[in-house]
Amino acid sequence: MHISDQEYFRSCIARERHLAQLLGHHHIEECYESAGTLWAGNQALPRWTRDWRACGPLMTEYAIAVAYGSDPAGGLARIGSTTVHFADHPTSDRAVMYGIVKELIYSLEHGKAARPVRAAVQAE
Repeated sequence: MHISDQEYFRSCIARERHLAQLLGHHHIEECYESAGTLWAGNQALPRWTRDWRACGPLMTEYAIAVAYGSDPAGGLARIGSTTVHFADHPTSDRAVMYGIVKELIYSLEHGKAARPVRAAVQAE
């Protein structure tokens, strides 16, 4: 990994905060008592870059596909227009979760995000 663990941790939280804002959470706080957990009011926000139970639903809700490949440093994942190299993250799992969040942020900001699958099914 090219950055320190603390810098990586902060970048994960920053991505989660950005995604939360794009998904409609506008009053986000982080308390010292719960470092690494973002709060919207009294609700803890999902740890999308750090927990599959939070990230997995994003994949299914927005129909995000992941393709795996290799590189000299040990592997990579392509998620839409985002490529993440496993060597840049603590684990391959974390790389994929980070990439999913990064791609969803990009898609939402550029109007490319598919309508959430759950919303599409409910509308029919």
